[in-house]
Amino acid sequence: MAFFTTFFTIILQWYVWVPVVILLGYLTWRNNRQVDVLREVESELLILEIPRANDKSELAAEQMFASLHGILRDARELKINDGYQEHLSFEIASVGGQIQFYVWTPRALRNFVESQIYSQYPTVQIRTATADYTAHEQQHNVVYTAEVVLAESEFLPIKTFQSFEVDPLAGITGTLAKLEDTDDEIWIQILVRPVADDWHKASDAWVKRVRGGGFFGEAFHPKARWFSQFLMALWQPPEGNMTTVTELSDRDKTRIAEAEKKAAKLGYQVKIRVAYLGDSTTDARLRMQAIIGTFKQYNSTNLNGFTMSHDSFRKEDLNRYKLRLFADRGFLLNIEEMASVFHLPHTNVETPNIVWASNKTAEPPNRLPVLTGHAADDEKISAFGLTNFRGINHQFGMLRSDRSRHVYIIGQTGAGKSGLLELFALSDIYHNQGYAIIDPHGDFAIENMKFIPEARLDDVVYFNPADVEHPIGFNPLEVTNPAQKSTISSEVIGVLKRMFGDSWGPRLEYILRYTILALLDRPEPTMLDITRMLTDKKFRKETIGYCNDVVVRQFWNVEFASWSEKFQTEAIAPVLNKVGAFTANPIIRNIIGQTHSSFNIRQIMDEGKILVVNLSKGLIGEDNAGILGSFLVTKIQLAAMSRSDILDIHDRRPFYLYVDEFQNFATDSFATILSEARKYGLNLTVANQYISQMEPTVRDAVFGNVGTMISFRVSPDDSPILAKQFEPQFEENDLTQMHNRNFIINMVINGEKAPAFSATTLNLPEAKRSHLSRIIEHSRELYSQSRQTVEDTINERIHPGSTGVSVTLAGQTGTSAASSATTTGEGTAKRRRRRRRKPAGGEARDEQATTGQSSAQSSKQVKKPVAPSKAAKPATPSPGKKPASTTPKSAAPRDPSLLSIQHAKPRTTIPAQLLHHQPHTVQPQSDGPVPLAKQPDSATSAHTHDELDDPTFFALR
Repeated sequence: MAFFTTFFTIILQWYVWVPVVILLGYLTWRNNRQVDVLREVESELLILEIPRANDKSELAAEQMFASLHGILRDARELKINDGYQEHLSFEIASVGGQIQFYVWTPRALRNFVESQIYSQYPTVQIRTATADYTAHEQQHNVVYTAEVVLAESEFLPIKTFQSFEVDPLAGITGTLAKLEDTDDEIWIQILVRPVADDWHKASDAWVKRVRGGGFFGEAFHPKARWFSQFLMALWQPPEGNMTTVTELSDRDKTRIAEAEKKAAKLGYQVKIRVAYLGDSTTDARLRMQAIIGTFKQYNSTNLNGFTMSHDSFRKEDLNRYKLRLFADRGFLLNIEEMASVFHLPHTNVETPNIVWASNKTAEPPNRLPVLTGHAADDEKISAFGLTNFRGINHQFGMLRSDRSRHVYIIGQTGAGKSGLLELFALSDIYHNQGYAIIDPHGDFAIENMKFIPEARLDDVVYFNPADVEHPIGFNPLEVTNPAQKSTISSEVIGVLKRMFGDSWGPRLEYILRYTILALLDRPEPTMLDITRMLTDKKFRKETIGYCNDVVVRQFWNVEFASWSEKFQTEAIAPVLNKVGAFTANPIIRNIIGQTHSSFNIRQIMDEGKILVVNLSKGLIGEDNAGILGSFLVTKIQLAAMSRSDILDIHDRRPFYLYVDEFQNFATDSFATILSEARKYGLNLTVANQYISQMEPTVRDAVFGNVGTMISFRVSPDDSPILAKQFEPQFEENDLTQMHNRNFIINMVINGEKAPAFSATTLNLPEAKRSHLSRIIEHSRELYSQSRQTVEDTINERIHPGSTGVSVTLAGQTGTSAASSATTTGEGTAKRRRRRRRKPAGGEARDEQATTGQSSAQSSKQVKKPVAPSKAAKPATPSPGKKPASTTPKSAAPRDPSLLSIQHAKPRTTIPAQLLHHQPHTVQPQSDGPVPLAKQPDSATSAHTHDELDDPTFFALR
């Protein structure tokens, strides 16, 4: 009774309660002041994107929180700052069915916070949120908020990750992933504020009271502990102050030991908030109960744990979450407990709907050529990329001198290969360089020409085989340098062998090689002459007469002549099948049937002109695109090697070759191009989708000779092979999970290989003035002829005269087709019979049998050959050619009936030996592809570089 009398007497004294009122007033003012300061602080919300292969455990998070403790202000700074200590917020939110991790930080601390996170999670990607997920307009009818608090004294620890066999984070994210309605949201906010080390003293005092059996030890707030001690001093008798030994229970011993372990580490004041946003009160309670339940996995018997507090359905309470208010002191957790509650998920977490980082990033090399805005430096760079390591974005490119080491680009469809090729080619336009594009799709070719300025209109050769009304001549057998005949023969055979490899044989190659070698000694040979060489005896005899190679003449005059007619038929049938499959197409025949190529590739290279080849597979067929592209690549290679006549290597003007889906055009000799092209000023940039598309020899050449390798997203089959090129910065999984336009690059800088790094492609600018239609029309005028002129010239050249042959019937096999197409010269009248067609005037002609004798008589009627049409003369004649008057004198006079048929149905007048496949497969002329329609021209003016966007102003989308 005396105790209570004394207690109330003290309480009623003014000198006791007045200080208490003053203290409460101060605390209230300080809290309001901190709220005002917090509202004024500029902050940023950072999104943490974690790689799926993250292998960092909770220990990394513990080290991260230890480092972040450095934001603690000392006592002097706190006085200057009105006692305000900055805090951070670590958040997990399920919004729109996706789970993401966030860090909220004052803007002044952002760099420090980022650096500490990166130090423990080097592969994580941090970017600033464009909008705070808590700030979007709320459409939910129910908002349920609560706080998670400690169930026991804050000096007692919770269960930490050291005691878990399964990652505790998996339980939290698993609950968030179970939201059935994607419109529902759950937010978890963990506010942390570092505290000074003197909290250990408070913990030690608590331990002493427990050891001493103190009555008020665990019941009072630490700041009121002095008051409890004061009251106990008044209540205890004098002998109570004597030291006594109290026997501790096992429970107390455990609690003391664990409290001392907790106090040995750095501490934070913590506040945990949870918010549920939905449309059902019942669902809100169930979801909140589930979330609080996941936090109870940290509860430990006889120690500490979590429980729910301050739950509310008031929407106004959500403002505390949005403002990240931390006005009170919360409760104490050390860094080990913090790491247990919040850490980044690693490979053991299999929760669906977590937004993992698709792109692993790596630091770019220090010597990276970066655009600086200084024209003198930027002129040396081909700009194409933007670095993306840790949010640092620098526009960069390759030194133009390094492009001579070649560039290889690989990636799946739609990943960004074509866009990167366009950026490289755009750089060549900007720097006024010569280049060639071989595009099997057509889009790259068309888009590139939109950026070509008016000043370079005369530089462009646009080769579009689908433009059937204006065929451009391209003769793979054209000889500009007699020393290259053997190489041309090998390359032509290599192209055909690659296209027909499944049915290729040694005898086929043997006969084809001697056929081409013989034709190359003949004036103005074409691919159409291959079938004539094998099926027309007189043409063959005349060709052998031009041949200067003794071995070749020996083959035809001795070996081939010794074969029986049946053996000859069987031997040449495969050749006719393979070559005929290519030459029978009217679109292709009008291109390769011209004796002279309309453009000179060597001249294009030396003069820095532009060759754009549109081999759209959808318009001309995949096989035709492959063969034409292969022949073009071969011709470019030969043209480059012919530059050996320029003695000074520095005088060989750089020329850039772009080949998309290059595996369609790569023969075995492609390895030679990669290894030797650099010496001749030919710089390659090639792209494809899969490694398996390449032949082993080509693949080895690419990986062995290419200086710069760029990989977009690839298939799992290719990633193990490519990962070896980008080690140790990247692994297999990194190559299969990239977003579109993101790539990994291992590039050459100043002639030396640099470590691999990540980047994204620059945004293509808009063409300010497009001259596309003018370029196409101008190229037609300079390099093409009309279809009718070309067909007339071809028919004049290949007219068989008196040595007519039967047309292959539908359904014949290759052997029977060859047999019907073979002419012996002295064969029977039945084999040589031909049905005459009615003349245009309508008079009937008698069917006549043409014998060997009548053939010989008719051959004597012609004293000199028919000269080719003047219109057939190419725009750029090749040097070193003999006169065209080499048509055999034994050729029959032109049949006027055939002339009339030509004009009626020009596609059906091609001699039968060139159509050994079914004649009915030849399409009518009207069914050909429609030429590209004209587009209105923009206003014209003299302009050069200013016609296209300066590369320094490229911006990432």
